[in-house]
Amino acid sequence: MSDKIHGFMPATAEMPSDRQRLFIRYLTGALIDLVVLNLFNEYSDKVSIHSFTVSLLAAVLLQALLKATIAVEHQVALFFKDRPGAFNTFLRFFGAWVVLFGSKFVILEALSFAFGDGVRFEGAFHGLVWLIIVVVTMLIVEEAIVRLFRKLA
Repeated sequence: MSDKIHGFMPATAEMPSDRQRLFIRYLTGALIDLVVLNLFNEYSDKVSIHSFTVSLLAAVLLQALLKATIAVEHQVALFFKDRPGAFNTFLRFFGAWVVLFGSKFVILEALSFAFGDGVRFEGAFHGLVWLIIVVVTMLIVEEAIVRLFRKLA
């Protein structure tokens, strides 16, 4: 029993590779998105998802699109950050805002294309407001989980 911690964990473990850490990060993000989507589906009349399978696939798609959006936003910010001047500073923040806000239209259209009526956001601006509320909630919950995880170290 001396080679085990708490009776079930090996005393020595290999550190995960970068690919394994990335896999866990995206898996956790997709599962968080799945939970948030299904909670909105259950408790809001503005979000409607046909089935659990559709919500699972939508969560994976949302996770991929959100990570792509953040990557594009970082590239836009880096492009203007390297250039001096107040106008380029303004363009850095404005460009980031355009990417982050405009991506919600792309996400809404991608969900519509992939799932049709299987995933619906209703309300103001053809459901865009509720999509933004759901996405912001997902990002807040993901950040809260990351902060909790880091405090455990």
